[in-house]
Amino acid sequence: MPVVDLAFRLTGSKVPVDHGYALYSAISGLIPEIHDAKNIGVHPIRGTYSGNGELMLRDSSRLVVRMESEQIGQFLKLAGKKLEIDSYSFRVGVPEVRVLLPRAALYSRLVTIKGFMEPAEFLEAAKRQLEKIEVQAELQIGERRTFRIKDKQVVGFELAATGLDAEDSIRLQENGLGGRRHMGCGVFVPWRR
Repeated sequence: MPVVDLAFRLTGSKVPVDHGYALYSAISGLIPEIHDAKNIGVHPIRGTYSGNGELMLRDSSRLVVRMESEQIGQFLKLAGKKLEIDSYSFRVGVPEVRVLLPRAALYSRLVTIKGFMEPAEFLEAAKRQLEKIEVQAELQIGERRTFRIKDKQVVGFELAATGLDAEDSIRLQENGLGGRRHMGCGVFVPWRR
């Protein structure tokens, strides 16, 4: 089955910058099947940073879930629902299906690989994961980032993959790198440098 992005319009004002775990929790309350689905990736919600750890939602802000096309039916339940993330809430609108397009350069805002918190070791671990999914690319590590899961801080890094051919680009988007894809980690999108 082809892998696609299901992108839902959002109506609301703000979300916390660090929303990966809370968003996953809110979605799993409506769609418990997400717990067992290993191939689901939830993109971080994009917005405009407004200070105080908050993102202002824009007209272009979306809740985007990457999945195999046969799973779309399960996630249509989100349409029209109100999701609560910490003390913030927003309404989920009608989705559109977006096919994955090959790009020579891809980017993930945050990749986490358990046990690898230093840049050099992390980069080597990421290269091994690329080899495992048979993708050839040059990796560029960016800023160290953290996010919260309950009372624990998880460390990861921005990561860009360049020099991708069409097949490898799609494969990397389908598989991602690292763990916690349900929480917005390791999901790759076209890199706008």
